[in-house]
Amino acid sequence: MIERLKKDLQGFDAQQIIQYISSEYGQKAVFSTSFGIEDQVITHLLGTINSDVSVFTLETGRLFPETYYVWNRTLERYKLPIKAYFPLAEDVQALVTEKGPSSFYESVENRKECCFVRKIEPLKRAIKGYDVWITGIRADQSANREDMDFIEWDDLNKIVKIHPLFQWSLADVEQFLKEYNVPYNPLHDKGFPSIGCQPCTRAIQPGDYFRAGRWWWEDKSKKECGLHAVK
Repeated sequence: MIERLKKDLQGFDAQQIIQYISSEYGQKAVFSTSFGIEDQVITHLLGTINSDVSVFTLETGRLFPETYYVWNRTLERYKLPIKAYFPLAEDVQALVTEKGPSSFYESVENRKECCFVRKIEPLKRAIKGYDVWITGIRADQSANREDMDFIEWDDLNKIVKIHPLFQWSLADVEQFLKEYNVPYNPLHDKGFPSIGCQPCTRAIQPGDYFRAGRWWWEDKSKKECGLHAVK
């Protein structure tokens, strides 16, 4: 399936990839959005066609107010249903009761535990039963992602992942948002290129690499939560 898709999509631009997946997979395809600028591009592309692709987001309970702002603006603009997946209440209660509300600062293991409870477990529920998972990943967002391809098999989740913007630059994304007046998170204008949970994200300085503001207290090589782990 992977090789056939690579052959079929060879030379396609992002819009053509979205149209192909919508046509060939429809309700068996799902798109995950965190309302970052890349995801807003894909939402715009889905919103301009009569697509059956499902859209979901992970509501971790620790998001920025600005993220809820762009979430509302996105619903108003595109009229696409966006299903919210929350962490299991009993898991959050157990974690916070045992280790407190900020255990993720104490070690990489604790941070990954929090990511698992708030993001990984809900993700598994969100993509269950689908054949194709569309993401907004770009190749230059982190060192780990440069080793990926625009179509790949996610062996951990047993699903095909497709990244329509994989070869786009940040400038490409910003130009698209401007050209089509796409709503986006205002934090991007305040030095936040990558936006996750509020306690784990901060603005970066000029010259810092893309994900320097995510889990800034950790070593650069560890800056993934596990949603897009490469096995």
